[in-house]
Amino acid sequence: MYCRRSHVRPNMWMDIKTVNASQLSFSVGAPIFKILSPKRQTKLFVSPNTNDGRPSPSLLDEETNTKHAPSSETETLLSKWSPPGYLWKGLSVLVLTGQVIIRTLKGNIHWRNTLQQLERVGPKSVGVCLLTSAFVGMAFTIQFVREFVRLGLQRSVGGVLALAFSRELSPVVTSIVVAGRIGSAFAAELGTMQVSEQTDTLRVLGANPVDYLVTPRVIACCLALPFLTLMCFTVSMASSALLADGVFGVSINMIFYSARKVLGSWDLISAMIKSQVFGAIISIVSCAWGVTTSGGAKGVGESTTSAVVISLVGIFIADFVLSYCFFQGVGDSLKNSM
Repeated sequence: MYCRRSHVRPNMWMDIKTVNASQLSFSVGAPIFKILSPKRQTKLFVSPNTNDGRPSPSLLDEETNTKHAPSSETETLLSKWSPPGYLWKGLSVLVLTGQVIIRTLKGNIHWRNTLQQLERVGPKSVGVCLLTSAFVGMAFTIQFVREFVRLGLQRSVGGVLALAFSRELSPVVTSIVVAGRIGSAFAAELGTMQVSEQTDTLRVLGANPVDYLVTPRVIACCLALPFLTLMCFTVSMASSALLADGVFGVSINMIFYSARKVLGSWDLISAMIKSQVFGAIISIVSCAWGVTTSGGAKGVGESTTSAVVISLVGIFIADFVLSYCFFQGVGDSLKNSM
């Protein structure tokens, strides 16, 4: 604390001396007492004395003046509000979908990147997709073939396998594998580019990030997934037939004959349509989560995980809607195999 001691002279001149109160001390007898008080900024001003006409000094706290100072900025409610993360990312999915459709119809496609992404989604994902489909098919065969054999319905085994794999298992399993392998890679790559400002560099160079990064990935997923689904369907049927013949004694010829009588062209077409829709969901969600990444390496990891989870949820929801639309009135396919 700084206290100011003033001496007022008759000729209206003042001598102001500054004394540090933290060092002020006085002695009364033997002991020494020190006066310590918190520091406070004060301002000295002169006011006339009504008694003798001489000016007298007064102390005024600066804090009392600052408390009543008017605010220079007016804060509003909207200035503090920011949209939630899920709302922002959901809107980015819609905006990115519209941009991809418009840019594709205009022919703004980077074909070199599209071919690279197509190779990545298609041939480089064949192995893990086929291996997964083979074991899923064998697990599905173990679940119900024994029951069919006990009921004497060996003729229907092939038809049930064909319908289950073509309508549901092959598109869904293939999309799940691609979402875990490719969707996570898309989100991580674009998220890293966004955090390191590489997308801004593309804009400075005159390239549109949607044409260069997003559209090739969407086209590659929509083209590669139907072919992967057909290959997975073939491998699932083959592995199931081998297991049924070797373990449960159901002939391979009987299984394929029943499958050929039950399976229709619409079943395979619907599987390819589902795969295209699932591919679009995986690519757009992953790219949207990637380009809206913020927060450095931690944000990239969170975006990658969230992109895979949202893609899987979107796949299951779309599978229900498409199955309800495609197969609501279908129910007589197994009569041909009886």
